Amino acid sequence: MKFLFAATSHEYGGAEVHFITLTQALAAAGHTVEAVVRPDTPIARALAGSAVRLHPGRFRNVLDLRGYRATIAAARRLRPDWLIADFGKEYWPLILVGRLLGIPVALFRHRFKPMNPVSGRLVARCAQRFFAVSESAYRDYVEHGMPADRVQVLFNPVDLALCRPDPAQRPALLQQLGMDESAIVLGCFGRMHGGKGIFTLLEAANAAMAQEPRLHCLWLGDGAEAQILRERIAASPFAARHRQLGWIADVHPYYSVLSMLAFPSTIPEVFGRSSVEAQACSVPVLTSDIGGIPETLHPGVTGLALPAGDVPAWRDAILALCDDAIRLPMAAAARGFVEQRFGATMVAAEFVRLLGEARR
Repeated sequence: MKFLFAATSHEYGGAEVHFITLTQALAAAGHTVEAVVRPDTPIARALAGSAVRLHPGRFRNVLDLRGYRATIAAARRLRPDWLIADFGKEYWPLILVGRLLGIPVALFRHRFKPMNPVSGRLVARCAQRFFAVSESAYRDYVEHGMPADRVQVLFNPVDLALCRPDPAQRPALLQQLGMDESAIVLGCFGRMHGGKGIFTLLEAANAAMAQEPRLHCLWLGDGAEAQILRERIAASPFAARHRQLGWIADVHPYYSVLSMLAFPSTIPEVFGRSSVEAQACSVPVLTSDIGGIPETLHPGVTGLALPAGDVPAWRDAILALCDDAIRLPMAAAARGFVEQRFGATMVAAEFVRLLGEARR
């Protein structure tokens, strides 16, 4: 198949990683993949030099003619089988271009927040396919008026070549972090704000540290409340056993130092990418049991799903995974679970299959 994607986002989050991973997986499978992207953005830099041909373009909003010109020119040259968009500001432009040129459109959505009433009713009806990235998101979209027969679930893909176990890196990273080889390292990777459950995790981790002297905590990411977290860590009785490194462009090497990863959000999220990436690196996870997050693990097998905001439950779960007899079997099962459910090659093949069915 031939695909023309559009993603002119200048940010770098889960939706952007989805776009990069899916386009590269489709290209690696032999499909022709091109993309309209905003120059000098994380997406453009990640795809530069790849098999995905890039066209400069930008949609500031649905009326931005520059984005239309770039997309129409690329579509007329490529004559794609599908137009694909990952971000809300490209939904209507691609629908209109698709109608103009007679090309079907598939859209992804990566959030629960409802669209405005008009778009919420019409977008999924005007596009030929609309993809949710979790069962929880699917239910939410249908409840908000999207036609159930137009919405399908396709989980976020994970690059298994990039996310893989690499125990050889662990000793050097432990030394760099000032931890000894007996350390049990709990990680929290992502945006640092209250809705991500960081303060619940800090309280639970400190309570666990009072019982487990080998336990340390590694925090990677930045956000609105990163400084408040830093101050609370400094005031805690176990400040020396926390490492807050801030924003790291490439977090993948740090999965190798983790014994477990926490995804403690207290607000529903459609997915949990760091949870899946950690398991791909054979790291068991502790996640909140809200939104689409529990769909990212096999509870009791590759990790534990816990009540959001429940400090005692999180403390007990952290201590449970400090036990090798519980943690190591989960670590052994984690990568296989991801390969079967979230591997980029498998997700790309399912995407192609679903679009083939839609065209038929």
